[in-house]
Amino acid sequence: MTRLSAVHDQPFQIELTLQDGYRMTADFGLPGVPPLVMDEPVPLGEGEGPNAARVLATAVGHCLSASLLFCLRKAHVEVQDMRTTVSATLARNERGRLRITDVRVQIVPVVTADQRDRTARCLELFEDFCLVSRSVESGIAITTEVTPRVTDAAPAVSG
Repeated sequence: MTRLSAVHDQPFQIELTLQDGYRMTADFGLPGVPPLVMDEPVPLGEGEGPNAARVLATAVGHCLSASLLFCLRKAHVEVQDMRTTVSATLARNERGRLRITDVRVQIVPVVTADQRDRTARCLELFEDFCLVSRSVESGIAITTEVTPRVTDAAPAVSG
């Protein structure tokens, strides 16, 4: 097992802690990585951080970009710059619930003209190696467990 697969084969855990309203911090459990503040947009939340839909779209865009970058570097293509734009559409389903209906990712790597030929193979391969986009496309099994903890104290969080 390679070092890379040893890291990716391990389960991971992220802890979300309610701050106030709909604002939460996401602790990724990674040394040196500060918690990410997440919030719902106004009027539900205060918009003090990205909401889950934006984080999901970001994860898809980052994974595809990193996968392409990995392939290009393995092909000895010097990437001088890379910009990725992720656009997502929200729409209501048949039950009136908001859903992400599509995610569009535009990746613009900057390479020199003499390296263009070496990019072709990566453009054929990179999407298949993005674990986030392929997982989202195929559907991910989600198990939810809610375990209320009862306390006698007055609520400390307003909502």
